[in-house]
Amino acid sequence: MLKIARYLYHNTWVAKTVIDAVLQVQQYYRTHYIDDATFLKQNFKKRFGRTLDLNNPKTLNEKLNWLKLHDRTPLHTICADKFEVRKYVEETIGEKYLIPLVFQSYNTQDVKASNFPDFPFIIKANHDSSGGIIVRDKTTIDWQKTQKHFKKLLKKNYYYSGKEWQYKNIKPCVIAEKLLVNEAGDIPFDYKIHCFHGKVEVIQVDIDRYTNHKRNLYDANWNLLPFTWSLWKDNQPLWDNGRDLEKPKNLNEMLTVAAKLSTPFCYARIDVYDFEGNVYFGEVTFHHGSGLETIYPEKYDLELGNLLDVSTIKTKA
Repeated sequence: MLKIARYLYHNTWVAKTVIDAVLQVQQYYRTHYIDDATFLKQNFKKRFGRTLDLNNPKTLNEKLNWLKLHDRTPLHTICADKFEVRKYVEETIGEKYLIPLVFQSYNTQDVKASNFPDFPFIIKANHDSSGGIIVRDKTTIDWQKTQKHFKKLLKKNYYYSGKEWQYKNIKPCVIAEKLLVNEAGDIPFDYKIHCFHGKVEVIQVDIDRYTNHKRNLYDANWNLLPFTWSLWKDNQPLWDNGRDLEKPKNLNEMLTVAAKLSTPFCYARIDVYDFEGNVYFGEVTFHHGSGLETIYPEKYDLELGNLLDVSTIKTKA
């Protein structure tokens, strides 16, 4: 029966339309009507093949999922909002660390060429993790298509995709920031700094992200760490180690910035850029990879989990 269904799906548009509609209904039910804990357990079991222990979490991935349910404050929502977080950054470490904002609007009809600068920039939504649209020359952009893209994006509540509560109450808007790009047209590395209780433990660097994506992990002293932290496919990490990188000249300042921004939280990933002698803030993430990226060898998932004391979080009875 399954073989017949697959054949019909791939060879008849009617069957494909019907099956796609059924799958969409099923997914909507899972995301909107199943309670958060059950949803997280289902996703965890599907990804790792074992049961998520929410009563006594030990590994980092278990604890990241536990935090989704129990670590919920207004500051989480502010910091997850790519527009509102700018106020927090300015108040905590200073305006100089902010990438210049060149556009912001809650109305997608404002997303048109006349509202954007003539230099390169990146357009993105403030309420999700969809990345953004890099614009090097605004005359080459299909602005009508771009409006439709963001209109659709702003209708979605990103909370339902992974039950990360901090996204639930963000008021969606479109923002654009100046693109950090040098004279050669290169975009700087994105340093993702994982902080536990305000202390830097792991520095993640994604290399050649749009060509041959690799990922290096370093400690605070820029020693390469002996594990990978990645999605997996065919029993292999999608992003294993790449070429060795020189220690950033502004590493100490980057770590200081990350530690200060992460201080109110038991775990936070602070993304920063080291660009032309300056450090810039990127974003804050509270559940890296939604707590579903494999840390291998597995013992390091437990070792990192030991660094995160979730007993400091007050849970409701």
